[in-house]
Amino acid sequence: MTKDVIALTPKMPDINTLLAGLFAGGPDLGVNSLAEGAVVQLCAPNGRPLVSVEAPLLIQVPGEAQRLLGAEVTTPDGSYWWTEARASTAVEEGERLAGSFAGRLAAVLGGTVWPPETAHTDVVPLTSQDVTANTAPATASPAVDVLTDKAAVVIQDRPVVAMTSWLADAVRGATADDRALQIVTPAHTRLTLPTRTALQGPPNRWVVQDPTCGYYDGLSGAELHWNEGHFTPGKSAEGKPRIAEAFKRKPAASDTPGEHQLLLSFQTTHPADEHLQLGGALEAAWQALTGTPPAGWSTAEPIGLPWSPRQLTELARARAQKNTPTWLTTVGTPDRPALATTRITHTSAGIEEHITLALGYAPDEAPPVDAITSLAETLATEHGLASMLATLRTGRRDLTAPPRFEAPPIPLSFTLGAEAVSEIGLTHAQNPPGDLRPGRLGRTARPALHYILGDGIDPTSWAALQQLAQHLKATPGAARSPR
Repeated sequence: MTKDVIALTPKMPDINTLLAGLFAGGPDLGVNSLAEGAVVQLCAPNGRPLVSVEAPLLIQVPGEAQRLLGAEVTTPDGSYWWTEARASTAVEEGERLAGSFAGRLAAVLGGTVWPPETAHTDVVPLTSQDVTANTAPATASPAVDVLTDKAAVVIQDRPVVAMTSWLADAVRGATADDRALQIVTPAHTRLTLPTRTALQGPPNRWVVQDPTCGYYDGLSGAELHWNEGHFTPGKSAEGKPRIAEAFKRKPAASDTPGEHQLLLSFQTTHPADEHLQLGGALEAAWQALTGTPPAGWSTAEPIGLPWSPRQLTELARARAQKNTPTWLTTVGTPDRPALATTRITHTSAGIEEHITLALGYAPDEAPPVDAITSLAETLATEHGLASMLATLRTGRRDLTAPPRFEAPPIPLSFTLGAEAVSEIGLTHAQNPPGDLRPGRLGRTARPALHYILGDGIDPTSWAALQQLAQHLKATPGAARSPR
């Protein structure tokens, strides 16, 4: 059973409503706050956190609850408030406490609770064992269920694990403490693009618990076992990781064959100017590939803010003044699945945007591959493009990652921005070995170069990309290469 319970209400829970919810465990429990009041905790008399409640989040972007909680979820009309409660897995009655808290909010304010079967308004008495449980480590994030010297372990039972503010906090804490973040889920769970990106590669892991084969890594398939405070891969007699049979299974019947994902990874560089407005490159790409601008943005999921380059620029500028990079997630409309992550940093070269944009397509929908060349020219001439790699893969239209093998993406094209071409040398950059000949984009005297690598079907395109990368690096002036 899940330990996360969410109230979706048409009105913002005020302090009196929140207090009514926090009395779910009776008057003997205490209340604590974390993160400058952004998290409120219902605690046992010994200080043990029982339920942690995040500050209510206003959702102004259509389809977010359905994207993250399931298509059957009902929400109030128009904008609504998302109030999430996470129960401690160390306390037997934690989930009932969280369900009572959320049920009381929905009873007072209207709205719904997810999961619906957890909602009630009863007082939940605790056993003496619950009340006297050991206190949690002082360094533990509310999202962390097990904390060891080597790992911060988060247990989730949700249809989709998103990069929520809870989880983002756990990622930052684990990184700062030199621990691995390991998310444990059942086999039916999937990951959003931002969460998959955060868990890509050790020491972080997606630990899938399968009833037939135990634990395995949901992204690599390696069998896992708990050893000395963290999940580690099991080895064969030859010393190689063993791949779980569950990872090799064919897609479930619900995963429609023939779905595709178009992926763009690109970087832009801008002079550090007080009048600079960020987000233009991502908006241009979104417009070119979907016909509409992005729907919303945020620093975590769910995404609640309507798309606004001005607001995200203000956030990035404020964080740059503290020498802190900015990480953002952007989402599209429900009818056209699209999701992007953006990392904004201030470097000696200027303001850099590192963007990954993913778009999903059904079997009867053709990815707009023909639009990539014109998009590359727009980005190169108007948005400071440094480089862009476009790939195509088979994958779910909803852009989530299931815990099984998925074929890697196949390169379509690579674009080198005008500044990078100039640093490498135009003659060298436009004459790679073999038959690969780039097209020129932008100004004649200072062009960008666009290399067509394949059709997104033939995996030998990877060899062409690798050959191109080696060629572009093979000059003392080369500053950039395909990533």
